[in-house]
Amino acid sequence: MKIKILSIIVLFTMLLHAQDDKETIKKIYDSSLTNGMSYEWLEHLSNDIGGRLSGSLNAERAVAYTKEELEKLGLDKVWLQPVMVPRWIRGNPEFAYIETKPGETVGVNICALGGSVATSSLGVKAKVIEVKGIEELRELGRTAVEGKIVFFNRPMDETLIQTFNAYGGCVDQRYSGAMEAGKLGAVGTLVRSMNLRLDDYPHTGSMTYGNLPNEQRIPSAAISTNHAELLSTMLKLDKDIKFYFKQNCKQLKDVKSYNVIGEITGREFPNEIMVVGGHLDSWDLGDGAHDDGAGCVQSMDVLRLIKLSGIKPKRTLRVVLFMNEENGLRGGKKYAAEANRKGEKHIFALESDAGGFTPRGFSFDCDANNFNQILSWKPLFAPYLIHYFKKGGSGADVGPLKTDNNVLSGLRPDSQRYFDHHHAANDTFEHVNKRELELGAATMTALVFLIDKYGINPIKNHQKIKD
Repeated sequence: MKIKILSIIVLFTMLLHAQDDKETIKKIYDSSLTNGMSYEWLEHLSNDIGGRLSGSLNAERAVAYTKEELEKLGLDKVWLQPVMVPRWIRGNPEFAYIETKPGETVGVNICALGGSVATSSLGVKAKVIEVKGIEELRELGRTAVEGKIVFFNRPMDETLIQTFNAYGGCVDQRYSGAMEAGKLGAVGTLVRSMNLRLDDYPHTGSMTYGNLPNEQRIPSAAISTNHAELLSTMLKLDKDIKFYFKQNCKQLKDVKSYNVIGEITGREFPNEIMVVGGHLDSWDLGDGAHDDGAGCVQSMDVLRLIKLSGIKPKRTLRVVLFMNEENGLRGGKKYAAEANRKGEKHIFALESDAGGFTPRGFSFDCDANNFNQILSWKPLFAPYLIHYFKKGGSGADVGPLKTDNNVLSGLRPDSQRYFDHHHAANDTFEHVNKRELELGAATMTALVFLIDKYGINPIKNHQKIKD
């Protein structure tokens, strides 16, 4: 009889908690949709500041602006964490054309890849050899490649619903293509833009030369998908056509920048730290609205919505706006190194770095025990059409915080339009929907609220994960 009564009490308590959680989460969503700040903050970051390449004046303006806005929220602490970052500049706009015969040219749209060297002052003109990837390039060898411009033309796989998998399937040619082509004596590389649609926007992104000697480092540029198709077709008709391009980029000395950090101190477990964040830097072609202005302002609004909803966190909540995710990850690494040096205990970290589109759910880097607890909360998110809860991955900036005893997560918005804008000149404020952005901020806040309320579970090995 006593066991039966105890079971009833436990069940009743669980139902009360579930109802309380449901009401709190509704309050969070209502507040974000009717009284959100994320869109207003993003408008300023995008339109009044603009692209925020690491080491640039705009990046420093963004640091000052977000610090000031966090201070207005009445957080317990706001500070800047110094970090040395690379400073690469694009210089004057790039110029390129396809030459079918002397005097007959077709202009094309390109942009230098981040970290690339410049061409000579006269530019580079050479015959073109088209490949679908690095392996095909290596198979061709030096005889076929030397003195030519290598054109990497492997498109993103349109059949993959998870568009980040499509991106991962071809980004190696952007990142390492120039290094591999330089080893074989190429004079430059062109890379098909990482974009699922055909348009005229070239998409930049980071690249590396590894340990390649300076004399073997060749200029590398992205070409728009429309012009990649054009170049490929023209090469099929005439393999002797030439390509010309000129770019004026330069790598300067590292400069000091900052991670921007704000904190609400936990009332019960102040030494247990939960982080929510995005990266404040962006590429320079657009204004970085989706990548990752959206993630920054959503993360800022998480702490504001927590306060607005009357929640007094048990654990310390931090927003971290990381600097230099795009071309070095210096901010994420610095934050983790400082946390380790101070012996801080980070139990949870959530990153938003997949655009400001409609939220679908989260990915989690955690053990089975914690994942099963998180899955038990799915009914609380169902009214908001949040259904995607999967193990695997979190975010680049929070990744260095991973231990065997914490949970990392990434917000997963609908990604079908993300790569239309990623690293391109059309990553601008006008392409961000206010309601979608605010739904993302609310969804992040709801997860932070639940993790804070219930904590994480101790690691238990060999547990089977529920489907």
